[in-house]
Amino acid sequence: MKKLDALVIGAGPAGLTAAYSLAKAGKSVLVIEQDPEYVGGISRTAHYKNYLFDIGGHRFFSKSKEVVDLWNEILPDDFIERPRLSRIYYRDKFYSYPLKAFEALRNLGIVTSLLCVGSYAYAKLNPVKDPKTFHEWVRNQFGERLFSIFFKTYTEKVWGMSCDEISAEWAAQRIKGLSLGAAIADGLRRSLGRKKEGAVAKTLIESFRYPRRGPGMMWEACARKVKALGGEIVMDRKLRSLARDKYTNSWSVAVESSDGKVEHYTAEHVVSSAPVRELIAALKPTALTLLHARELKYRDFLTVVLIGETKSELPDNWIYIHDPKVKVGRVQNFRSWSPEMLPDETSTCLGLEYFCFEGDGLWASSDEELIARATREIGEIGLMDPADVRDACVVRQKKAYPVYDETYADHMKEIRRELKLSCPNLHLVGRNGMHKYNNQDHAMMTGMLTAANIVAGAELYDVWQVNEDAEYGEAGMSGAQEALKSLRLVPKRVAA
Repeated sequence: MKKLDALVIGAGPAGLTAAYSLAKAGKSVLVIEQDPEYVGGISRTAHYKNYLFDIGGHRFFSKSKEVVDLWNEILPDDFIERPRLSRIYYRDKFYSYPLKAFEALRNLGIVTSLLCVGSYAYAKLNPVKDPKTFHEWVRNQFGERLFSIFFKTYTEKVWGMSCDEISAEWAAQRIKGLSLGAAIADGLRRSLGRKKEGAVAKTLIESFRYPRRGPGMMWEACARKVKALGGEIVMDRKLRSLARDKYTNSWSVAVESSDGKVEHYTAEHVVSSAPVRELIAALKPTALTLLHARELKYRDFLTVVLIGETKSELPDNWIYIHDPKVKVGRVQNFRSWSPEMLPDETSTCLGLEYFCFEGDGLWASSDEELIARATREIGEIGLMDPADVRDACVVRQKKAYPVYDETYADHMKEIRRELKLSCPNLHLVGRNGMHKYNNQDHAMMTGMLTAANIVAGAELYDVWQVNEDAEYGEAGMSGAQEALKSLRLVPKRVAA
């Protein structure tokens, strides 16, 4: 059996980016993917009849030149520029997001607005020292009243747990660079129609690039390029076991297809974007940190796609549903992502996202029950008349979000410590692979940096700093070099 330079687990953004980067460097690489049809993971483009839709919606925006260059290299002729328009639905009213100051003032009313400012001032004068939870972190940044209006309900819908149980690390990572002061300044600018100059937080961008037929175009093209460079991608393959030979340091990997057929591969390196809990469970002999891995949690979600007509124009890309009277958490409007996602110029295609845990009541509901709920709730929100819905489908997504609870960091610390000591040629990348809520561009950067380390035969880059240090995560390899210099860890050689 020929030994591969690298075997990659998972054909999502991190896995395919690593595979492509390795194949370009002349390395022999094979990618295994559990899905029988789609590459791209959660960034795939699903289809139903002649309708295309995202699993969550994926903007193509990054401050990393390397990531943007790679997007252009893989998909040079199929990007379109899209205006970003999103709103918040709360108590029967819509708020632009990012907020427009005068609109928010009008919707909230002068009394509530003044109470929000007073709450913010109190939080600044009396901050929670060393905030541990999402609640405490957001309260320090925005005040208790704004936390309860614009953060609490939606966040608890997403995670299915109290904001007092969610780690502050998630807030610091996802709301990075934004505070009430920045939001007010930006809201005033937007209300007056003025454009922002200079750098802007990701949450405040006004436009983004998007493949004309969805993000799956990117990963389907990337898969073709991997194969053209001599790499292999095998679908419908689930990781069964992997064992490291203590004499040769190479990996023996067993994978299984849905029909029960088992295949065996040998590789010098394994790059995994599989959920950490599944990866650790597959290690042979049994990993010492298996009990830690079993404690890691994941949030799943499902999308109910409603197809029909609408009598009113809906310009939003997506709408966050903060109102607690409905279970839907977010609504995607796929025509506003790209008109080419729909087969005609008159249909409406909306994706209603419900956050759940695999096996709970919502997840276990039949498609018919979910479609009935979504049809009823879209009418309650007022985005579409239930009578205008003429077709629908349901897509379920397991392990969409790694959960940042109070204990996950301790568990990951022990897992990382053991893997670094016993498995230096096992590389974790991507959102589920690292149990980090990375965006698509961050996931790609972990794949690029890991490939650079493998090609160099040394750990030039600390992949775990991506999306931790703003400069490191957003600026790409050049930013990584600067961050490393500040730590006096200058890489000896930098991959091109």
